[in-house]
Amino acid sequence: MTASRRPPPQSAGNGPAQTAPTRTTPAKTEPFWRKGLENLNKKEWESLCDGCGRCCLVKLEDEDTGEIHFTDIACKLFDAGSCRCHDYRNRQRYVRDCIKLTPVKLQNIPWLPPTCAYRLVDEGKDLRWWHPLVSGSPDTVHEAGISVRGRVGAVEGEIKLRDYVDRIVKWPGQTPRISRSARASKVGAAKPPEE
Repeated sequence: MTASRRPPPQSAGNGPAQTAPTRTTPAKTEPFWRKGLENLNKKEWESLCDGCGRCCLVKLEDEDTGEIHFTDIACKLFDAGSCRCHDYRNRQRYVRDCIKLTPVKLQNIPWLPPTCAYRLVDEGKDLRWWHPLVSGSPDTVHEAGISVRGRVGAVEGEIKLRDYVDRIVKWPGQTPRISRSARASKVGAAKPPEE
């Protein structure tokens, strides 16, 4: 029986053998939203808003059933082009029923859309590929058809209250289906994460 042996590593000179340096891989840090909504600082909390504007649409509640219906009517402070509030800092001064979202209030708000990052994180789900924190672009929320851009039909105060019921729409309470190839083209070279 013969044993095969490898010669010991040789150094350039006659000194001790050199070993290859060990490589350490940097620790992968978890995205901040995975630490729980109640643990986010103000900047992190605000950055969770994807800018879709769905929560800025007027909602109607059926008095008999409690069912919530979205309309295509935007809040009077809403900028339908940018999908942002004209005066976010002072919004509650001008819009009496505007809600300042908190982790506690989130538990009692049945009308947040299924695409809302606050709702997703609260339910233990991850952010979707089109969220600006994932895609790196504030435009993917619009490109994916999640935002209300181009879909606002009226603004509060422009139509009579009795006509609000005629403006009920279903899409804000739904998640659009987007093919993987469309997703990849929307986010450019970045490959969307698995859902």
